[in-house]
Amino acid sequence: MHILIIGGGGVVGQKLARSLAARGQLRGKEIRKITLADIVDPAMVEAPFDVDCVSCDISNPASVAATLGADVDVIYLLAAIVSAHAEEDFDAGLSINLMGTLHVLQRARELQTKPVVVFTSSIAVYGGEVPDPIVDHTFLNPQTSYGAQKAMGELLVNDFSRKGYIDGRGFRLPTISVRPGKPNRAASSFMSSILREPLNGQEAICPVSDNFPHFYLSPRKCVENLIRGAEVNEEDLGQNRCMMMPGRTWTIRQMIEALTVVAGPEPAKLIKFEAQPMIEEICKGWRFDLRPEKALKLGLSADESFEDNIRYYLEDDKPAA
Repeated sequence: MHILIIGGGGVVGQKLARSLAARGQLRGKEIRKITLADIVDPAMVEAPFDVDCVSCDISNPASVAATLGADVDVIYLLAAIVSAHAEEDFDAGLSINLMGTLHVLQRARELQTKPVVVFTSSIAVYGGEVPDPIVDHTFLNPQTSYGAQKAMGELLVNDFSRKGYIDGRGFRLPTISVRPGKPNRAASSFMSSILREPLNGQEAICPVSDNFPHFYLSPRKCVENLIRGAEVNEEDLGQNRCMMMPGRTWTIRQMIEALTVVAGPEPAKLIKFEAQPMIEEICKGWRFDLRPEKALKLGLSADESFEDNIRYYLEDDKPAA
């Protein structure tokens, strides 16, 4: 089993690689190699088998061809230009989120090896004048360029799978929180930073009100679901290979209450509320009443409580003092 993780330098890609290294097998086969690919060489991950770290620009078909060979059995396609960045730079979003996805799928088609492709989409594919709740057969109606590009990627994954070029499956990720590291250009970045920074003793800015609800999943549970998602039998996926990944809906207030339960009252005092119109406008286009029944039936799962999300960050990611 040779696994290629495109976007292997990111938070989820690195955690996925470490989890696979500890696990040692996927889809009933022993892992013999993982290749981590990103726009710059990803950090190395220790494993009892070969790990390669390579640079790959998925907007360039030649770069994709040099990275994706016929010996790859499973491709995790995690790479993306995130939401606010894609909104600000339309061409960059098209180049990476749409054309980059197409280049990876076309390369897999050329190889004629029908690899498993796990594509990370986003709940940003939902929005607009669509009635709640959002269920498995709700039509996609993105209200951002990022959401539109991810929706188009889903259609490609479905059609390439229908034609037998790949064994694809796509998962619409909730907002992943609490993410480690530094803020990125995602509009949802504050949904980690307002918790992460206070846990690290630093002030954080929340650009929306405390009654703003959203759909969340921890990094730890996301990785578990990506592994489970790769192992779902092709015949169990149905005619639409793409689905919501399970999560739970919490308001900012509930997240802060969970923070206080786990870490005491002091971190919450470091959260300041300051409106940011651009972020608010993007957030208004998102949906939060999501019912991921298909994924739950296939064995994927959500966190039990947001207290767990806080605990997982403290256990897995909080920098040493």
